[in-house]
Order: sequence, then C-alpha cells, then structure tokens
Amino acid sequence: MGKLRALLLTEGMHGMISQSEGMAKALKAEFIHKTVNIKFPWKLIPPKLTPISSIIFKDKIYFSENQTPDIIISCGRKSVIPSIFFKKHNKKIFTIHIQDPKINLEKFDLVVAPEHDGLKGENVINTKGAIHYITKSEIENARPYLLNKAGDSKIISLILGGPNKYYDFSEKQLSKIFSDIKDIFISNGFKVIVIPSIRTPKKIINLALKEFDSNSHVVQTVDKQAYLSSFALSDKIIVTCDSTSMISEAATSGKPIFVAHMKAKKNNYRFKRFFKLFKEMRIIKDLGDDINNWTYDNLNEADRIAKLINIKIESKQKWNF
Repeated sequence: MGKLRALLLTEGMHGMISQSEGMAKALKAEFIHKTVNIKFPWKLIPPKLTPISSIIFKDKIYFSENQTPDIIISCGRKSVIPSIFFKKHNKKIFTIHIQDPKINLEKFDLVVAPEHDGLKGENVINTKGAIHYITKSEIENARPYLLNKAGDSKIISLILGGPNKYYDFSEKQLSKIFSDIKDIFISNGFKVIVIPSIRTPKKIINLALKEFDSNSHVVQTVDKQAYLSSFALSDKIIVTCDSTSMISEAATSGKPIFVAHMKAKKNNYRFKRFFKLFKEMRIIKDLGDDINNWTYDNLNEADRIAKLINIKIESKQKWNF
C-alpha cells in the first residue's frame, strides 16, 4: 500500500484538529485540512435530518480528479454531511469519522470513538481517551523552549481549558484551584508554569498573573511550543477537568497528572466515565490527592488505532492504493 492521501474535515476547533491530524499522522498519510461551514438553517439541524447535498455548504469543498483522497477523516457534527456526500460520489474513498456522528454508523467505513462515549457497532473502534497529534518526540524536541523559565526548581505545569456547556470556568472556581496549587505544590518547593488554551478567558490568565508570584511563569498567549515544552520540563501536570482531549494529550508525557475539578453545570456522565477509566489506568488523580509519584505507560492511542485501520483498509480488495 502506497502513501495515503487524506482529506481532513473539521469545524476548526483545536480538539477536532488535534484528533483528525493525529489520526492522519499515525496513518503516515499526506493530508490537507478543510474547515467545514454549513449554511443557515442547516448548521442548526442534526445530521440525520440534513440533506446530503452540496447546497448546504457555505464554502466549496472540492478536489480535482488527481487530488482525490484515499481517505476522509472527519471530526465533529458539521463534518458528517460532507464526508457522506463525497463518499456518495466516489465509493472508493475510505471514510473515518472521529466521535459519535449522531447518524447511522453504517454511513462510514469506520467510526473512532472514545470508550467513555459508550458507542458500539461492527465498524466502531473504541479508544482510551481522545486521539491527538502530540507525540513523545515532539514533547522532547520542545524541551528547550521554556528551559530558561524553569531554572533548578521542581516544575508543576498547569494546563488551563475554558468554559463549555458543562463547566462555566468562573473566577471563583479558578481562584480556589490556584489557591490549592499554592498550598499543595508551591509550598513544597514547586514552580508553576501556566499554559492557557484557545478557550481560556483573558480574565483567567490575568487572575493567574495576580495569584502566582514572580517565581512562577504564566504564558499569556496560545503557544503550542510552550505547551509541549511544559510537558517535557514538568515533574507533574495539572489539567482542568473541562477537556478530556487535553488530559489525553498530557498522558503522552507519561508524567503524573492531577485533574482540577470544578462543579458541573449539567450532568457530566461522559466526563465521569472518562475520569474513572483514566484512574483505573493509573494515569490521573484528583487535585488534592497525595502527591507521591506514580508511573504508567505513556498513552499513544493514535498509533494503536492506525494499525487497526490499516488492516481494515488493506482488507478492502476494491482499494487500489
């Protein structure tokens, strides 16, 4: 089988890009990424009720005959219809959807979904947590980036998410988390490196600057190299509970991970299943648990899943890659 050509379809959010690119890289595929924009009112309608037609696309998503992809990797609700649309017009394209598509699973060759989603089916492959594009080698290569900020101290990296439909990420809750970090880690000789994400409100970054002393380092912009470097330099990692993707990414490091919990706005049963699984795998503890070191095998689900997908692709006699 030659090198695969992949078209990645997402809504442009970091977590979706990370998952789709992580899958493409693990498959060693050449890929291009297209952000999907759906016209009103179709963008508000569930995929199962949306017409399989190009008329719903706000922007054209197309490829010439000599650029036709071997595979389409889609992630997110809005990417469901264009993936099915392209498959309808070219049966040879192998389609992979990441996450629950909320539509008949047989519309795709494969669906890759985290185990904590509870999705089952003959063409479903379950993952431990979220797949992503971060590798152990990328983490180590980024080590020097923040090295001058680390000094000789023990490092605790704090990875901040942001508000979503389950967590409001209030200043009150973050202030409590920052206070706990000072009591548990800074008082025990740790230096904190704070890494925001694209969803982190500016007011929370400002709060971190106010709460942590000058011996700490707060990165004030979204910076992938700082993110990776913090994993390499840290002795331990804290990740806010709002993102299973960021916790999964942190697990690539093999470092002890603490989850900083916040009160949920609504039933967060999927998050609870995820936390239970990762605790059973000895990857995470809750912030406030004992800080003694522990070990686990660093998580690399993308590579594991890619091997299974390659077997599926090779078994399709009609694919002539």
